[in-house]
Amino acid sequence: MSHNLFETFARRMHERGDADFITTREGRDYSYADALAMSARLAGALIELGVTPGDRVAVQVDKSPEAILLYLATLRIGAVYLPLNTGYTGDEIRYFLGDAEPALFVCRPAAVEEARTLAAETGCPAVRTLGTAADGSLMEAAAAATPHEAVEPRDENDLAAILYTSGTTGRSKGAMLTHRNLGSNAATLAEAWHFSETDRLIHALPIFHTHGLFVACNVTLMTGASMLFLAKFDADMIVEAMAHGTVLMGVPTFYTRLVADPRLTPEVTARMRLFVSGSAPLTAETHHAFEEKTGHAILERYGMTETNMNISNPYNGARRAGTVGRPLPGVEIRITDRETGREVADGEIGILQVRGPNVFIGYWRMPEKTREELLDDGFFITGDLAMIDEHGYVQIVGRDKDLVISGGFNVYPREVEEVIDEHAGVVESAVIGLPHPDLGEGVAAVVVPKPGASLDEAEVLGHLEGRLARYKQPRRVFFIDSLPRNTMGKVQKNQLRQQFQDTYQ
Repeated sequence: MSHNLFETFARRMHERGDADFITTREGRDYSYADALAMSARLAGALIELGVTPGDRVAVQVDKSPEAILLYLATLRIGAVYLPLNTGYTGDEIRYFLGDAEPALFVCRPAAVEEARTLAAETGCPAVRTLGTAADGSLMEAAAAATPHEAVEPRDENDLAAILYTSGTTGRSKGAMLTHRNLGSNAATLAEAWHFSETDRLIHALPIFHTHGLFVACNVTLMTGASMLFLAKFDADMIVEAMAHGTVLMGVPTFYTRLVADPRLTPEVTARMRLFVSGSAPLTAETHHAFEEKTGHAILERYGMTETNMNISNPYNGARRAGTVGRPLPGVEIRITDRETGREVADGEIGILQVRGPNVFIGYWRMPEKTREELLDDGFFITGDLAMIDEHGYVQIVGRDKDLVISGGFNVYPREVEEVIDEHAGVVESAVIGLPHPDLGEGVAAVVVPKPGASLDEAEVLGHLEGRLARYKQPRRVFFIDSLPRNTMGKVQKNQLRQQFQDTYQ
């Protein structure tokens, strides 16, 4: 028996036929029947380009319905989908292509020349383009290709996707996600959040990470629901879309901006049944303000690139501000002492570990890192500090490591610090997250300049321009004579956060 996730999707897609799958404001819409047909054409094009089962297909394109159809085509032929953040620079893409060794790199039309150079340097055999208006050389290839209607048999533990996630030290890690990982989680979320074919999801998230791709799109496909595809968050468009939508999935920034909008009223949200928040902590203040203005309690949940979704506030029952709820069906959790590894009592803070069919099988070509974080008993060490409160709800209280989550995107300080420290006028630096009223956390850099160096904020920011994705670049740079350290020589970032905590207020 094949466990290819596409087969599960395809059964529902055939049932839905001419019903809407993806619609856009521009009128480029796909029914489920259209999506099946185009995914077959794209699958044919991939095969003619030499992509075989198990091969990686790296994709760095702007959001479009066709990008989702490419994801489906990749699953259909048994290949491995590798979405890449559209903000990654050439240096970052060079690393991913060299590490993942994809058979095909699909890029934006405007970036094709650089993409070809990077592909040649890393040994990637093929480059094609995909634009936002169903244009590009990949769509041309699909139009000329023989449709591939068959579905490649896959084992449940065969790879369906690789998503890169950085650590606070070292290079980015490729989280290997199987057909079972993605399929089980989509089915669980569909049931937990009461999704059905009558739902219409307002999709304003990026589609290169877990939230926008595997949560939003997979749950839609699993249930035969429909999506309104928006290129990005736009308050005007969101408010307008609520008249015809039923669900919004967003990051906290979405909700802080909506709460500040005077148009947000019970009447505007009357047709909506569910608002979901994730990817970063939602403040209790925003949670309460949203409920006061709309009558809707936001459902906050918790997941990771390596695990998809683990924990969720209930659909029916109290959605408690400041918590991420209880473990989803089939997911086990434990909270352990940082030093001993033993489980701690409820109410005590420790490291959150999770186990379930949603948990990835390891990091691409990093067996030692996999052994460090994916234990022999199947539990994954998340790196998040958490506690279970008196109601049995999980509270995420911080990172064991100094991850910064800004606007729903993970920013890993070490990566930014290494680039800052390359500046001739810098002795060393520390990158921290500071409370930000819109983004949750704003990235900030604390820099120790060399004696006599003429260094200011603009100089440091200019040094980073084009070398790191925009969301990783600090919004503020501060200068001090030396970084605070403990007796072991470790920089005390908690002291820096306290010193500069009111910067964005």
